[in-house]
Amino acid sequence: MIIDSLKTENLLDLSKSISAKLFEGLTYPWEALRGISEFILSVGSSLSKAEYEYRGDGIWIAKTAKIMPSAYLAGPLIVCPEAEIRHCAFIRGSAIVGRGSVIGNSSELKNCIIFDNAQVPHYNYIGDSIIGYKSHLGAGAKTSNLKSDKSLVTLTAGGEKIDTGLKKFGAVVGDNVEVGCNAILNPGTVIGRNTTVYPLSMVRGYVPGGSIYKKQGEIAEKI
Repeated sequence: MIIDSLKTENLLDLSKSISAKLFEGLTYPWEALRGISEFILSVGSSLSKAEYEYRGDGIWIAKTAKIMPSAYLAGPLIVCPEAEIRHCAFIRGSAIVGRGSVIGNSSELKNCIIFDNAQVPHYNYIGDSIIGYKSHLGAGAKTSNLKSDKSLVTLTAGGEKIDTGLKKFGAVVGDNVEVGCNAILNPGTVIGRNTTVYPLSMVRGYVPGGSIYKKQGEIAEKI
């Protein structure tokens, strides 16, 4: 069933994120969006003082992370080891930046989880979203997290509409996904593992894993 494809274990490798415990007891990954801030504050104080530096205001930064001086960091926030926060990145809080991941020039994060080795390196907006292990968003690719009429976000999968109960929900991007430059992931988008999204795409709903998203209504299976 398609709805089973939306379950956390079928989209994300939880061993590749410090946030794994946040997903315990949840069925779908977007359910974790409600608890990011509280999770960061609850686990931050238990992080190794040999590995992490506490900078106040609910911000924990790994000592091996690279933080450029022009980056703006607001808590609650965890930046994991070997992560790179580049010039003019804007992190507004309630964010988890995974091990070895890259947050690039003029990219903005808000209430999101970036899994290990994921990259949002150029002019990206990631709001109320989850980016999976080793996934990459091309320059200018963005998540749109709020509907124009401000109603609760629904997710369409296999002709079925699923109520998320969330007013703000951008996207869940599964592991090893490549999103092309200037693509827009509309509210309530879920992209399965190992999928490629063409540049300039307007994506909505569920995109199956192992596929190529060319445009709305044209999705090809990878060979």
